[in-house]
Formats: sequence, C-alpha cells, structure tokens
Amino acid sequence: MKYFDAPARGLTVLLALSPTLPALGGEFLVKPTDIIETKAVYGRIEARDVIPARSRIGGTLTRLDVTEGDAVTAGQSIATVIDDKLALQLRAAEARIRALNAEQSNARAELERAQTLLTRGSSTQQRVDQLSTQLDVFKNQIAAAEADRSVILQQAAEGEVAVPVSGRIFKVPVTRGAVVMPGEPIAQIAGGGFFLRLALPERHANDLKLGASVTIGETGGASPATGKLAKIFPQIENGRVIADVEVEKPGDYFVGARVLVHVPIRTRSALAVPKMAVRTQSGVDFLTLSTPGGKQEIAVVLGPPVPLKEGEGIEILSGVRADDKVILP
Repeated sequence: MKYFDAPARGLTVLLALSPTLPALGGEFLVKPTDIIETKAVYGRIEARDVIPARSRIGGTLTRLDVTEGDAVTAGQSIATVIDDKLALQLRAAEARIRALNAEQSNARAELERAQTLLTRGSSTQQRVDQLSTQLDVFKNQIAAAEADRSVILQQAAEGEVAVPVSGRIFKVPVTRGAVVMPGEPIAQIAGGGFFLRLALPERHANDLKLGASVTIGETGGASPATGKLAKIFPQIENGRVIADVEVEKPGDYFVGARVLVHVPIRTRSALAVPKMAVRTQSGVDFLTLSTPGGKQEIAVVLGPPVPLKEGEGIEILSGVRADDKVILP
C-alpha cells in the first residue's frame, strides 16, 4: 500500500475474528521509537590542498612527464625548464676561475722567488709583503668566482619542477616546448586528502550538529560509505549553509564529482512494528492486535521503513497506539 497521510485513527476498522488467522507466533509491544529524519543533498568531492607545481626559473619547458589524472608523490620531478643563458654564464664563470687560478700560480711563483732573493739580500721585505698580499687577493677572487658558479649551478638545478605534495594531477596548463616565466604553474595537484562539501537550505542551519553521522551514496565514483559532519561554516551564502563532511574514502579521482548525502536534521518519535506483522489484503494493510477480548484485526496506514532491534520494521502512521500488543506470525 502506498504511503499517505490520514487522521490518527480515522481509518481504524474493527473486523470479526476470522478462523483463517495464522497461529500465534509471539507478541510485539508497541512503544515510541526515535526516528532520525534526514535531508538528501548532493555534496561535491573537494581536495583539501590544491597546490600548483611552479617553475622557479624562466626558460623553455624541455621535459613534461605527467598529464591529467596521474598520481604523483611529494618531491617527484615532473618537468624540466632550461634557460640557455645559464649555460653561457656557467662557461664564463669557469673561464674566469681558470684565469684566476693561472694568476694565482704566477703570484705564488713570484712570492717564492722574492723570498729566495730576500734571504740572499737581493730583495726587500716590502716586495715580499706586496706579493703575499697579491696572492691572498687571488685566493679570495677564486673563492668569489666559485661561489658565482655555484649560484649558476643552483639556478640550473631549479629548472627541475618538483611536486610539492602527494596527490593527483588534475590540470596541466602548459605543453612541452613552451616558454615559461618564473613562478608560472606547470601543473595543479590535488592532495592532502579529500572531503565532501555540502550546501543545505539555511532553514536547516540550527539542526546541524558537529560529529553527526551522515550516509553517502555511490554517485560520482564513490562507494556507499558513512562519514561525519566535520565543519559548519558560520556564514550563510545565497540562502545556503556550507558544511564539510569527512569520509574515509570518498573517491580520490574525480575532484568535483557530486555525491548524494543524507544529512540528519532532526529526531522525532514514532510508532513502529516489525514488517512481518503487517498483512496486506485487497490493497489494505492490517495488523492483528491482542486485546482482552481476543484477537482483533485493524487497518493501518504505513510509513517509511524503520530499523528495530527485532529486525526490519515499518512506521505506523495511523491505526495503533502506544502499548498495543501486536501478534506476530
């Protein structure tokens, strides 16, 4: 029988006890049961961190090893940017170091000759001191040139584009051979885990509770699962309250996929009986009650399914009262 609203006991029909009723299999005492009402909304799978892998230098993109959908790990090299000027600067720095080494060798030889002549009385201490100072100057110039070369080598090494966080590539805005500028994104990585973002009507804002358990459907590539309400944003946007749901495995591939979510909004009291106690005849649903006068069949109006300790149950909208005894088949 289809669910519909009716007065509480307006359709109660008392029928004569039939000799064809099944034998007594037990009794169920009707008691009020708490039922959690839910609101069905669609949530979007969002990445906790959306971080671009950027080029640290300008140049030509000569290597690109990833495309949309690839899984990557933190620190993995996915591309190479080469600046041809750095190679020229490196050769110039190395040539300068070689020239300074030659001048240093010459200055060392001059100092050794001056020291020899000083011991023979053919040179002066001033000349020896001058050559010693000149040798120290060449040493410092070589150290500075080597530092400049290290800077160039580091700049060249920064042409390797590394992944900042483990996750999945979901956007690659450049192609191999493109000229990129310093700081330009080479790829967008979604990482740090995933969550569901919900937008519910603002009338439910006061009904949402942090930590409440929610049920997630299998839409959008996600398997049926449960989660909990982790965050409720205090700002209402366009008549919607925004909330985040933590799910263990909401599906880590389709960022932005829509997933059906059932969010608890309130708890109400209802009367429910085991589903097996309901008998349908000629489109009318009946329950058999145990009364002081014997068995009585009454017509009832059914509601949605309700989980009971005794098993699968169903809500009774009309036809029974609390403390009624229902005969089970």
